Amino acid sequence: MKSSTSPLLSQINHTIDFKTKPLGALGLLEDIARQVCSVQNTVSPRLKKPHILVFAGDHGITQEGVSAYPSEVTYQMVLNFVQGGAGINVFAHQHNIDLTVVDAGVNHDFDPQLPIIHHKVNYGTENFAKSPAITIEELEKCFVYADELVNKLHQNGTNILGFGEMGIGNTSSATMLMHKLLDLPLEYCVGRGTGIDDQTLTRKLHTLQQASDTFNTQGNPLETLRTFGGFEIAMMSRSMLTAAKLGMLILIDGFIATSAFLGAVQLDNSIQKNAIFCHQSDEKGHRLMLKKLKVRPILHLSLRLGEGTGCALAFPLIQSAVNFMNEMASFDDLNDLGATN
Repeated sequence: MKSSTSPLLSQINHTIDFKTKPLGALGLLEDIARQVCSVQNTVSPRLKKPHILVFAGDHGITQEGVSAYPSEVTYQMVLNFVQGGAGINVFAHQHNIDLTVVDAGVNHDFDPQLPIIHHKVNYGTENFAKSPAITIEELEKCFVYADELVNKLHQNGTNILGFGEMGIGNTSSATMLMHKLLDLPLEYCVGRGTGIDDQTLTRKLHTLQQASDTFNTQGNPLETLRTFGGFEIAMMSRSMLTAAKLGMLILIDGFIATSAFLGAVQLDNSIQKNAIFCHQSDEKGHRLMLKKLKVRPILHLSLRLGEGTGCALAFPLIQSAVNFMNEMASFDDLNDLGATN
């Protein structure tokens, strides 16, 4: 019977297995190295100009009292990103990762001189408890902006791109995407988001269930994204698709970013080979999301911050996987050394 293993994969496996270590001794790092090599079509991979995009947007669903924080926190956090005071700023700086903040739809007029990408589609989405969150025209605008962003980064040499977000209320959107796209009962998907109390959690579940009953988008990723998503989630989802098509590695953060990936992968399942899942969030539904995708996250640190922080924290381990491929000696090297002595 003919083997289905490609010559490249055989070469990658040989390179990994003949490093100076027991077989499989580097565990998950070997899987990461194998994935990076496969995406880059080489046994000598490189991570070039690592970059994280943080998309920010507001959500009309916050009018229903489903979050612990008011929507004003979204724009305040964007200003915090600009000033370098957020968690993602700290970790991106630590690991020499470039960071770009994108105003996808924040309900605030930012100074045009601020060092952010001004791609505001609207001042927050509609309240999906009452009507679809995003219009067809707005969704198309999200996609155009996403393509523009990612193509520019690719042209500048970036080959590994992380995705983060900021948006009060976006765990409700992510919950609905999970519920509809994975066809799971809502109670398996809904969590505490920003840390809501029991009373708010009950209200959140009731509100989302009513919205689910009102809008039947099962089996249609674009319509699900339009009905329940956010501008930041829609832009992120399209950016993942575009980056993967350009051959970039895509780093998936937590619950919100994975919900965006769900929409993307249902439109093109080939992008999963490019996706590295950086951590398992402490948000209730994320573990189940990852299980349904049949992927293993790099970290499990009980994070639930968003912002792309999981991507930044996982990056040095991805770099370690690349470094051992390029720098660690092989038994073939030792044999050559012995032959010359």
